[in-house]
Amino acid sequence: MLRWLIFITVYLLIDIYVFQVFKTISKNKILYSLYWIISALVFANFLYQLSISFDRSIGLTPKTNQAIGLFLTLFVPKIVILLFVFGEDIFRTPQALYRLFTEGRSVENNYFPSRRKFISQIALIAAAIPFSSLLYGMYKGKYNYKVLKYVLEYDDLPTAFDGYQITQISDIHSGSLDNAKKIEYGVDLINQQESDIILFTGDLVNNRADEMDQWIDTFKKLKAKDGKFSVLGNHDYGDYIDWKSNDAKVQNMKKLENVHQQLGFDLLLNDNRTLEKNGEKIALIGVENWGAGGFKKAGDLQQATAGIKSEDFKILMSHDPSHWEQQVKNNDVHYHLTLSGHTHGMQFGIEIPGWIKWSPVKWRYKYWAGIYEEAGRYINVNRGFGFLAYPGRVGIWPEITVITLKKRITPIVT
Repeated sequence: MLRWLIFITVYLLIDIYVFQVFKTISKNKILYSLYWIISALVFANFLYQLSISFDRSIGLTPKTNQAIGLFLTLFVPKIVILLFVFGEDIFRTPQALYRLFTEGRSVENNYFPSRRKFISQIALIAAAIPFSSLLYGMYKGKYNYKVLKYVLEYDDLPTAFDGYQITQISDIHSGSLDNAKKIEYGVDLINQQESDIILFTGDLVNNRADEMDQWIDTFKKLKAKDGKFSVLGNHDYGDYIDWKSNDAKVQNMKKLENVHQQLGFDLLLNDNRTLEKNGEKIALIGVENWGAGGFKKAGDLQQATAGIKSEDFKILMSHDPSHWEQQVKNNDVHYHLTLSGHTHGMQFGIEIPGWIKWSPVKWRYKYWAGIYEEAGRYINVNRGFGFLAYPGRVGIWPEITVITLKKRITPIVT
């Protein structure tokens, strides 16, 4: 309760401070009223959904996500305005103090110089950028699926797998999905790639297996001639909500494993499969979640690779890219390709191919989106199919990855 009281107080102070910009620009009392009504309604909904009606046995739902999204859409622009206003006040305050001591006390004196209308206008223009971006991200960006295609060459790829095509999807977060037609479009887009295999790298749900109930018929339509395989992500274990008992949590995991089966996914729990083509083989390995920091560390590479030869070509599915950084890329065993997700690219950033790729998530994860290579070992960090908390995406769009494996032809030296 104390934390909420502090949060409400800080929010109110920011609101009052930002309101000065509107007072500088306009004397329209209707505008003033709209400012406070909209701000109050959005904050009240946020407070209600995240505290009063929040069910800790369920966790985030589309309603709570929507409340978070609307709150951020208003709050982030206010912070932008605050920076401009505060910057101006750094100069206004010394001027006010100077006038106070040089002109003497008088009720007729207004020691603070008036806010400059120009600065307030610039602040509002600057704030309009995150406002419109966050709003767009909620209503358009979150289903703006992008198919990203890569070709990876290997000297030791079995010849039979030259041209082998993999579609990777990750982080569906079914408990957040809220538009059946858009999801069906995304599934159709995956199938249109006509890949040999579909690999899903974890976080099927936010917390509970029953989040998938309404989406099973949609996602079971995914097709690939060599099958569909999956692993678990950190959210799949149900660790972020309260359970009535440990047995209820165990039963939820059993149901989730059954959901994977209903979807046609072969769920790899620290296990491996052999993909065979024209008498040649590659190893597909799937570990449970292993994440640096406070994330669950259930992944066991040694167990997952039982029976695999050191010379085998290996594809590893591991939800969290920090696993690749800390245990895979420098491992004595050569893992040719690792497929991860988890980061979502923070669902916010700037990407212009060939020029810039940036997101705040880079301060947390060294490998956070796209293809990375070190010493001939590759990882692809998928930006995710779904979304969590903020129900949108800005600049970092939902991703369907298509990777084609190619055998590198070594020139003959004569």
